Amino acid sequence: MSSALVIRAVTDSDFVAWKPLWDGYNAFYGRSGDTALPDEFTRVAWMRFLDPAEPMHALVAERDGQLLGLAHYLFHRNTTHPANSCYLQDLFTVPEARGLGVGRALIEAVYAQAREAGASRVYWQTHETNATAMQLYDKLAQKSGFIVYRQPL
Repeated sequence: MSSALVIRAVTDSDFVAWKPLWDGYNAFYGRSGDTALPDEFTRVAWMRFLDPAEPMHALVAERDGQLLGLAHYLFHRNTTHPANSCYLQDLFTVPEARGLGVGRALIEAVYAQAREAGASRVYWQTHETNATAMQLYDKLAQKSGFIVYRQPL
């Protein structure tokens, strides 16, 4: 019988187990091979997750000593509310854990962290083709109706 799912903050010793999740997340969104993120970007993100002075945070889902998913989130100011907002930037579960409540548990853990920090909202984006994940997201949050524009600099 497997043990309970544990959602917790990353520790420095998690890097080796976290990195394949991170690589899987990036591959899912087409950032692999020739379009992979530079190792420096990953190194900087990891250092920020471990720095208590940073607004960036990382959670992992663990069962029986195996990491099954990750959630990265950050707090930032906004113009429409005096409290910070929480942006859930990255969410990923290993394919064999999908449909088992791992994604939901990670999102709910981010909600709990945001409440504890006094944030006014949690929000995130997903690709329009990510229909499977949107089935979960539609149960846990409201669609904002906004479309994202961006320009690399």
